[in-house]
Amino acid sequence: MTGRRLVYMDHAATTPAAPEIVEAMLPYFTERFGNPSSIYGIARESKAAIDTAREQVAHAINASPEEIYITSGGTESDNWAIKGVAYAHRKRGKRIITSAIEHHAVLHTCQYLERQGFEVTYLPVDEFGRVSLSALADAITDETILVSIMAANNEIGTLEPIADCARICRERGVYFHTDAVQAIGSVPVDVRAQDVDLLSLSAHKFYGPKGIGALYIRKGVRLDNLLHGGSQEQRHRAGTENLAGIVGMGAAIERAVGRQEEYARRLTSLRKRLLSGIMERIEHVRLNGHPTERLPGNLNCSFEFIEGEGMLLLLDHAGVAASTGSACTSGSLEPSHVLLAIGLEHATAHGSLRLTLGESNTEADVDYVLEALPPIVERLRTMSPLYADYRRSCNVQ
Repeated sequence: MTGRRLVYMDHAATTPAAPEIVEAMLPYFTERFGNPSSIYGIARESKAAIDTAREQVAHAINASPEEIYITSGGTESDNWAIKGVAYAHRKRGKRIITSAIEHHAVLHTCQYLERQGFEVTYLPVDEFGRVSLSALADAITDETILVSIMAANNEIGTLEPIADCARICRERGVYFHTDAVQAIGSVPVDVRAQDVDLLSLSAHKFYGPKGIGALYIRKGVRLDNLLHGGSQEQRHRAGTENLAGIVGMGAAIERAVGRQEEYARRLTSLRKRLLSGIMERIEHVRLNGHPTERLPGNLNCSFEFIEGEGMLLLLDHAGVAASTGSACTSGSLEPSHVLLAIGLEHATAHGSLRLTLGESNTEADVDYVLEALPPIVERLRTMSPLYADYRRSCNVQ
């Protein structure tokens, strides 16, 4: 990218590791590299570093350190939470409830369990992407063993009523899991106040390293192991620890939670500036997700008569990195399952653009996108038969 401006607005896909986080990790690659399962000096240093990171993660979400289990990231955490509860409690019941707009790490895990004889209810959402509490309550039966509802949607940014969902589950004696991968560092997360039983998180979403995450498991919750082998993670998750990654995750989550309020205020202001500018300069645009109950840096809009892929290519040519939805489905030609679930038609869903702001973004970045995007949309619409049909129907020359 030398000599070319880069405006990175895809922080929901991943964030760059903060320089101080990388610096904190470096000694654990070359100097403090001991295997934590050994007993000599540098191994004990490694074990102490993991203990510190576990405490940092626990403090960030108001848990106890012994309730934090290290994983390779959000996908593993989601898989372990759902499969672990399902297999440990299948004698009591084989029904699971989730929402129609979950990340595929949850949806595909649930679909896998359906092939193993479990029954899954996929709750619909309203036009803003929020689950109905009454629908959740009605869906729970005596056979239900787990409910999994994400804290914040990765595509449209909508915040779900997690505490209320957890309360309903608690009253009915059902475990509640939340995928909080997008929420950590952007909005307050408190496992005690929100009363959740299991929570997934991933470090690369809050300026930490990739390939490392955690699963919070409330004390007393019983679930089967996902990985078998050694005695790591209290004999629940085998494998030699990713020492540098764990150190980085602990430092990153401490950093993220410590600056969360100011981070949210600044990103909310930038998001509002960006949305206002788009609505003023471009016609036939729809905001996707809840207008207020949403992640501070998430903006998802649908531009009628064009496809998102075209916008992405031209924005990339202009030096703007964005997305049409989840990074995990960017290779799919199918429209976003999230946008279809909130009621968009296929053609409208195909014209979505997700701009997600982060630490590096400035008002100048927002203004640059506002200059670059309108002519891109206009150019694509001039080539769109859908737009031509619309203009003819309106008798526009």
